[in-house]
Amino acid sequence: DAGEDAPAPAARRAALSLALVAPLRDRMARENAANVFDGIEMPLVPVLAKMERAGMLVDPDRLHSLSEGLATQIAEVERSIRDLAGDETFNIGSPMQLSHVLFDVMGLPTKGLKKTKRGYYSTNAKVLSDLARDHEIVRLILDWREKSKIKSTYLDTLGPLRRGDGRVHTTYNQTITATGRLSSSDPNLQNIPVRTEFGRQIRSCFVPLRAGELFLSADYSQIELRLLAHLSGDEHLVRAFNEGEDFHAETAARVFGVPVSEVTPNLRSRAKAVNFGVVYGISPFS
Repeated sequence: DAGEDAPAPAARRAALSLALVAPLRDRMARENAANVFDGIEMPLVPVLAKMERAGMLVDPDRLHSLSEGLATQIAEVERSIRDLAGDETFNIGSPMQLSHVLFDVMGLPTKGLKKTKRGYYSTNAKVLSDLARDHEIVRLILDWREKSKIKSTYLDTLGPLRRGDGRVHTTYNQTITATGRLSSSDPNLQNIPVRTEFGRQIRSCFVPLRAGELFLSADYSQIELRLLAHLSGDEHLVRAFNEGEDFHAETAARVFGVPVSEVTPNLRSRAKAVNFGVVYGISPFS
């Protein structure tokens, strides 16, 4: 219990930060990291501070409308699940109760399934995805889970996080990810789905700060693979970039045995995951 004369928490943090300067500077010098710190990371701090203070404006009416619409859909899916389950009363969100209904009451196949430490068959995403091919109730449960997660994770939380200025103010972290990218927290604005219709609807709730303004999206073009081509000198990579080819699409065409013109966005996305996985040290098992 700190006494009355103890320094304020902010003062303690300032004193500790000052004490760390010399040893951290020495370590950066030893690891040749001073240029990265002084030339990249520190100049970025005021930029991120401005971004955090500006925040992201959220349209509360659209957010509310989406939440109500999704709640209606969730209720309809839940009714369909209960109709298929018969007279059973159970909590769809409870893995134990759901396992009892699916495997004990309805008799869905359990071959190859493992039981949890609490003694019931798992109902994780992998198990349900395998069963969904043959069982309508399982397809509905997966749909219910997806919709419920989107509603609770995004639609029900973004509204309360709006401050008096109508904006959501996230925190951008410079030192969290292993790859050196930024991460976003409280709330995480970087993991809102982009490839699903629901994700695009949620993103549409974020609007420009002033009328007549627009969002601008900019992205490096396959920057990691370009670095890989430069560092490795791999003839296929270098040729692909020199000839202006879409490397992910080219990979998808080779992997799936189709012409580049027939590569779908989904196939390209899967090939992209493999390409970047190789760069970041994915294991053979993965």
